Amino acid sequence: MTQAALDLIGSLQQVHGPLMFHQSGGCCDGSSPMCFPAGDFKTGGADILLGTFVLPDGTELPFWMSREQFDYWKHTHLTLDVVDGRGSGFSVEAPEGKRFLIRSRLMDAQ
Repeated sequence: MTQAALDLIGSLQQVHGPLMFHQSGGCCDGSSPMCFPAGDFKTGGADILLGTFVLPDGTELPFWMSREQFDYWKHTHLTLDVVDGRGSGFSVEAPEGKRFLIRSRLMDAQ
């Protein structure tokens, strides 16, 4: 996670409380990471928990992705970042004039 993403998440938590991410698989805003108040996006058997960020305040921030999407990205290193602009999805940062995005690179072959 970049510092810009971490800063925005801190601001969003003050408004929305605990948060969660789900990596969209093509709906709404393409394949953007979508940020929701924790529990507002219902995960199921078709989703996997990629990991959990532990934020500086100790809050845990789960990051989910559909199993099918993971099959495409399982060989990449993913970094959560934020840029200026407004996505077209339901992610909570949209009113801030920002949008989360994933920067990816292939994993090293080690």
